Amino acid sequence: MDDPGELVAAARTAYEQQRWDAGYAAFTAADGADLTAEDLAALADCAWWLGLVDESIAAGERAFRAARQECRPPAAASAAIGVAVNLLMRGDDVAGSGWLGRAADVLADEPECAEQGYLAYLVEVEGALDDADSEAVLAAARRVRDLGRRLGNASLVASGLVGEGRILVRAGAVQEGMTRLDEAMVAVLAGEVLPEWAGNIYCHLISTSHELGDLRRAWYWIRATTRWLESMPAAAVFAGMCRVHRSQVLQATGEWQQSEAEATRVCSDLEDIACLSAAEGHYQLGELARLRGHDASAETSYRHAHHLGRDPQPGRALLRLRQGRPDVAHASLRTALLADTANPLVRARLQIAHAEVALALGDDTDAAEAVTEVEATAERYSSPAFAAAARQWRGALLLATRTAADGLPVLTAACRAWRDLHAPYDCARVRVLLAAAYRELGDADAAELELAAAAEVFDRLGAAPDAALVAELRGVPALPGGLTERETEVLACLTDGRTNAEIAEALVISHKTVARHLSNIFTKLDVPTRTAAAAWAHENGLAGTNDPWGRRHGMHRSPDAR
Repeated sequence: MDDPGELVAAARTAYEQQRWDAGYAAFTAADGADLTAEDLAALADCAWWLGLVDESIAAGERAFRAARQECRPPAAASAAIGVAVNLLMRGDDVAGSGWLGRAADVLADEPECAEQGYLAYLVEVEGALDDADSEAVLAAARRVRDLGRRLGNASLVASGLVGEGRILVRAGAVQEGMTRLDEAMVAVLAGEVLPEWAGNIYCHLISTSHELGDLRRAWYWIRATTRWLESMPAAAVFAGMCRVHRSQVLQATGEWQQSEAEATRVCSDLEDIACLSAAEGHYQLGELARLRGHDASAETSYRHAHHLGRDPQPGRALLRLRQGRPDVAHASLRTALLADTANPLVRARLQIAHAEVALALGDDTDAAEAVTEVEATAERYSSPAFAAAARQWRGALLLATRTAADGLPVLTAACRAWRDLHAPYDCARVRVLLAAAYRELGDADAAELELAAAAEVFDRLGAAPDAALVAELRGVPALPGGLTERETEVLACLTDGRTNAEIAEALVISHKTVARHLSNIFTKLDVPTRTAAAAWAHENGLAGTNDPWGRRHGMHRSPDAR
């Protein structure tokens, strides 16, 4: 198809059918023809959906100029808004603000139109969600909603409802705010909302659920967004944003390998497209590396996150705590809390870490203040995760300042809460605290049960620092290479020449778990292959038996069993 007129017609048809790749190819092939402002705007849209941001910006700039030549101010404003969004997402705030200014200029003398609503939403609502003047943002969201209703524009109505819902939730009116968000989703699910605004609404629903610490709701909306994305021919930006939240939930629910894969892809796909999402991806990689004991990797990831605009707290402070520098951790969290005084949901995450660090320093007063704030936030926002964390550190504080009898029921409730949320790592950490309470009360048998359960989880996840702590508490000798007990069993099987399937059968674990353990082993030992790992095992006395150190045959006894 070489005729420019036919190419343009084909491109327009593909665009209307949301076949972005075909539309982009046809518009690009027809670019020698006289494309209208509408055609150029469609080309910019197609490029955006495909993740071709530079091409989208270039087409949008041309669409702006063409619309002005055609004396169509609303179309020019729409093109300018599209260019601005691309620039702002990639972190170019100066140029992005300039294009928003251009949109405002061309709309200054225009009668009421949808473009005015889109501009107001971006500047006064979404761009101001973190401002201290929540009443002004709420009023702006309602103006956008009302304008959409007057114009019969479902996308504007839904966007206004989303802005209203986000502000109400942050103000503590959670039920009312979620009702607004649900109302916006009705229009999305009915197909009344433009695709780019539908994707934005899905992202806001997941973000709100994550902010609230509501893992179940977040997972529900991640699945819903994934189904929506699968119905689209291409959606590079929204797919990447969804991966960030999927990584967060997968980490919380113990699927660390999948969480890492999602975060890694976010960093590679969105670095030059959506810098804040990429920053969150790097932060996620930092968290996973910290939990696994890979300090250098964690430092690198936190630095990347900070460079892209994401405060690396509380993760970096918790890394300092584990490195034996609680004073540095405490100072970092104190300044982070001073910097963020407006958003209780952000502060809650900082205060959870603050409680842990303060207890490590023996500063019971500081720890009590932190826990009290988390408890108040959990109650105000009906947050399941914050409530579980509040119980966890309240129990730890009681254990440190009063008696084990006071802390035991609170820690038991925390353990149950994390288990109900399917958060195995957090649950296992509470089990370590429970073991301390049981030991203080003279119940060594119950303490060993809790430690054994925690050890199994830490080994399965590859949480090496926590696994080493539990091994020390149980009196288990330190293993070479920083390996966990389960990893030494996998390595021993590998030296026998067993396949992954045979290792899984021998140790009664899944093939996926074997693969995860092998990945951790290769990383810890800094070896590239199974052969190299087997050679290391021979050199360090871990070869020839899948029962290293005689643990399954009575050679190991916990201190309480002596």
